[in-house]
Amino acid sequence: MHELGIANSVIEAVRAEALRRPGTRVRKVGLLLGELAGVDRDALTFCFDSLVQETELAGVPLETQLCRRRHRCRCCTETFVVVDYETTCPCCGSTDTGCIGGEELELSFLELEEL
Repeated sequence: MHELGIANSVIEAVRAEALRRPGTRVRKVGLLLGELAGVDRDALTFCFDSLVQETELAGVPLETQLCRRRHRCRCCTETFVVVDYETTCPCCGSTDTGCIGGEELELSFLELEEL
């Protein structure tokens, strides 16, 4: 279960960022999670919640935003969301497309409250 390691890394990043802003408390954590990242969203949330228990981050929710797999057509430059593994360009019908998104695993935001 690599979600435990990912949750731990998120917590470390949150703590480091919070240290740069003395006099604040973390209220919410946001994460961009690509559908190709190979991360189970529920398992990650469970691990995060388990690791922050009895810490200064106890009760802080982890919000994950799913990022769909996106491709760009090399012929007409159309950008589109891949549905049901269909990577053919919906605009021109070309099969010459490339993946440009869906692998994200990024800390997107911290909601802080001044003390």
